[in-house]
Amino acid sequence: MTQKDKLLAQRIYLLLGALFITSLVVSNLIFQKFFYWYPFDIEIFGTKLFEISVGILPYPITFLITDLISEIYGKKRANDVVTVGVFASIFSLAIIFTAASVPATPWSYVDDDMFQHVFGNSAVAVFASMVTYLLAQFIDIHIYHFWKRVTKGRHLWIRNNFSTWFSQFVDTFSITFLLCLFGIIPWENFEGLLISGFLFKLIVAICDTPFLYFGVYLFKRRFKIGVNEELELL
Repeated sequence: MTQKDKLLAQRIYLLLGALFITSLVVSNLIFQKFFYWYPFDIEIFGTKLFEISVGILPYPITFLITDLISEIYGKKRANDVVTVGVFASIFSLAIIFTAASVPATPWSYVDDDMFQHVFGNSAVAVFASMVTYLLAQFIDIHIYHFWKRVTKGRHLWIRNNFSTWFSQFVDTFSITFLLCLFGIIPWENFEGLLISGFLFKLIVAICDTPFLYFGVYLFKRRFKIGVNEELELL
């Protein structure tokens, strides 16, 4: 590649990393609101199917981005983004802790009680998310490259879906278990939220496969990448 192409590839990598970190941090901050989506009138263990946290909405984006980075830039670059995501989560937690420790003015639109009510569980959420996120993302990247080696860089849909399905189950089980363990979610909702969360992520993973194909196509066309080849950054 020319120097110009390497600079462009570097900028795109940084942009993907920024989208990844933003999706991760935001999902930790908004997780306490739950919403419902009822395409089917089904109850699982007393919980309506797809009664899930809004934090789940940006989270699948992180797996799509790491799959794209894995495919184009390689395993090491994907792992680097995951590691930076951990730092961003810890840093966001420090900011929230600092903001909570300073007293609100009498005329502040958001007083101390309201701030604590909204962000009080963020420490637990970030801790639980970091544990599950690290586990799930590294599993996702490892399985992705396993299938990439097995298929010799072909059949993108196999490694995209197989890696994401398994890692998403690990992620959903771990985060739901930890939030129940810390008393944020009642244990009676564990099974329903686990199944709803995993099925929702599974559906999203299937739907995002065309976007991954399209992204890989654009990269390979722009940078003239062959089958099973990866970009080298500066």
